[in-house]
Amino acid sequence: MTFAQEAPPADVAAAPAAAAETAEAAVAAPTDAAAAEVIAEATPAAPVPDKGDTAWMMVATVLVILMTIPGLALFYGGLVRSKNMLSVLMQVLVTFSLIVVLWCIYGYSLAFTEGNDFFGGFDRLLLRGVWDNVGGTFA
Repeated sequence: MTFAQEAPPADVAAAPAAAAETAEAAVAAPTDAAAAEVIAEATPAAPVPDKGDTAWMMVATVLVILMTIPGLALFYGGLVRSKNMLSVLMQVLVTFSLIVVLWCIYGYSLAFTEGNDFFGGFDRLLLRGVWDNVGGTFA
């Protein structure tokens, strides 16, 4: 029995390394052009996002937003007198709109790029480089 903090036994740790060495030797072995072409053809293609999954995530996100924003507005509106209800509804709407704009300006970049231990960098500031217009895909 081993725990997460303990190092694995030497023979268990050496098994994946030995398998990797034999795989490298098998790949490096063919020297003629025909064998190299077969290996190049066997290389897997880059993964393609499933359009159904992407569409479902977008629909689910829109449904959550359509449910949450009015819910927050009505909750906070219920905490004030009726004469201030419209003001609170507008404050929630403006706050949500501001958050969307800030997400597009720098939030995406901080969330999904390489950076330090706490947050990402500014490589995708203003959503720069997110869409590949030629291929019609997301980067």
